[in-house]
Amino acid sequence: GQISVLARDQHGCRFLQRKFDEEGAKAVDLCYDEIIAEAVELMMDPFGNYLVQKLIECCSDEQRSGVLRAVSVVKDDSLDGLPELVTIALNTHGTRAVQKLIEMLNSPEEVSLATNALRPGVVTLIKDLNGNHVIQRCLQRLSSEDNQFIYDAAKVHCVEIATHRHGCCVLQRCIDHAIDEQRRPLVLEIASQALVLSQDPFGNYVVQYILDLGLSWANGEVMTQLLGNYAELSMQKFSSNVVEKCLKLADASLEKNRNTVVREIMQSPLLDRLLMDPYGNYVVQSTLTVTKGVLHTELVERIRPHLPLIKNSPFGKRILRLLLEN
Repeated sequence: GQISVLARDQHGCRFLQRKFDEEGAKAVDLCYDEIIAEAVELMMDPFGNYLVQKLIECCSDEQRSGVLRAVSVVKDDSLDGLPELVTIALNTHGTRAVQKLIEMLNSPEEVSLATNALRPGVVTLIKDLNGNHVIQRCLQRLSSEDNQFIYDAAKVHCVEIATHRHGCCVLQRCIDHAIDEQRRPLVLEIASQALVLSQDPFGNYVVQYILDLGLSWANGEVMTQLLGNYAELSMQKFSSNVVEKCLKLADASLEKNRNTVVREIMQSPLLDRLLMDPYGNYVVQSTLTVTKGVLHTELVERIRPHLPLIKNSPFGKRILRLLLEN
């Protein structure tokens, strides 16, 4: 009758964990009913979560399924209508217990219980300091098929997730763990939103990540989406990095796209501003580095009239030095 009280105490919790190690199934059976009755609260307790983790490791498959069922319900007084497992996963202590639960899933029934409980809150979890680790553990431990609920949400809520501090990291891990049938639609969705994402403090990293994958069709789509905006994007802190990456792509099949970007920049009425801009000057430097032949000559001729203007600019001097070297 005192198991849940002991579980919330540092020394009591350690005592019970030790008993699980020493006496195995016998100790688990004695404590199981009392722990399961307060599983939700214990998983979010500073000490109780460790006991639940130990229980999940030591218990039978049937008992583990019982834990899952206990934490997969939606409370009658729940304001958000989310299963308890989502609430636990959002908690500082609970996230560790849920990750342990995912690690120990041992049957299709258990996986189904867990994924069905997480599904309604997947976007909330992805964007949460604690919850995002639970989704990442799913990506690491479950099959591609079982993780489909994550990919469905990531595609539908791509911009919302990519422009979030934690979400942008999870989206990159989604790409890492995906099979081709999941990766292609997700990458295509990200590429189609490149103009919005490139200008975002977090979204720009997601666009750069897919550019680094070396997929010609995806890179071509990103570059197409940015057309008509390259000069403006070059003068923004985050998007200028994306423009530079587009210019430096090594794929020979994208040379036509790259030349289009260079022409748009050098023919822009904003060229004089670009030459002296803290971010834009680096883009112009990249255009000088990646071009050759007739296009390079034309680029130099476009810059030449602005030389008197940029001589006294700290950023312009870099371009001047690059022109002299060439």
